[in-house]
Amino acid sequence: MNIKWRIAQFLELLWWKRYLRNKTKAAYLAWKKQYWQSLFQKLSDVVTIQPSDTLIDFGCGPAGCFVALSQNKVTAVDPLIDKYQYSLAHFAKQDYPNTTFVASTIEDFITTKKADIVLCMNAINHVSDIDKAMNVVCAAVKDNGCLILSIDAHKHNRLKWLFRFMPGDMLHPHQYNLAEYQNMLKCRNFKITKTLKLKSEWVFDYYVLVGEKD
Repeated sequence: MNIKWRIAQFLELLWWKRYLRNKTKAAYLAWKKQYWQSLFQKLSDVVTIQPSDTLIDFGCGPAGCFVALSQNKVTAVDPLIDKYQYSLAHFAKQDYPNTTFVASTIEDFITTKKADIVLCMNAINHVSDIDKAMNVVCAAVKDNGCLILSIDAHKHNRLKWLFRFMPGDMLHPHQYNLAEYQNMLKCRNFKITKTLKLKSEWVFDYYVLVGEKD
């Protein structure tokens, strides 16, 4: 793993510790569950999660989509998952009996069971090797299944190139715009069925892409 990715992982854990420091577990998890449920509702015109669906939650963090998927069999993948277990009072694996947690990078994750719906929320630009990670994420989707991918997409190409060569955003080793992320899915045989802008800021727009595997 390259040094930029290692720094990003260290900063990710530090960020969670600081972010959760003054939040109670019950209130935070209730808010997070509602957040995911609200997002799924916004996507329901193109994808609806059924109780029988199997899911993989890549880059899940300590409060990923699995928080709102108690009726489903979920595999939640994150290289820091064991550190979250021991470092954060807000996360405990035993609170989610239907979720199987896997301590792995996205690139190194191996499974023979593809999922009906694969989620990768605000994680793909945290990886070390983005092409390999995208291959793993896309390969994990069943034929005719769905991928839900959220991204921070650059709004300005000049800043995108500047951030690539300078440590302007150490939490995110990879810098791309919306069209580039969309093309990553299209070239891996996904038809994009929805592009939803959730938030707009000065440097980035925050999007959710839904892709159906051809």
